[in-house]
Amino acid sequence: MKIVTICGMGLGTSLMLKMNIENILKSIGKSAQIDNVDLGSIKGINADLVIAPKDMESRLKDVPLPKIFINNLIDKLELEQKLKEYFQ
Repeated sequence: MKIVTICGMGLGTSLMLKMNIENILKSIGKSAQIDNVDLGSIKGINADLVIAPKDMESRLKDVPLPKIFINNLIDKLELEQKLKEYFQ
């Protein structure tokens, strides 16, 4: 499984999401390759799941991949809940 986290520049938010996802996946017994990228790079990437901040939803509407949008980036419980729902 490949998960891609996205933010505007591919450094801050997407890296924070990546690290949190790694910890959550480990705690729920799942594994994935997780890459963090900038918004402009997503069109050339093949992935099973895209995770991004909610404010990027309109910019990613044409990306034909499953997506999870996060409202509060520091709320690890929100991210964990959405990942668990995805894996069910």
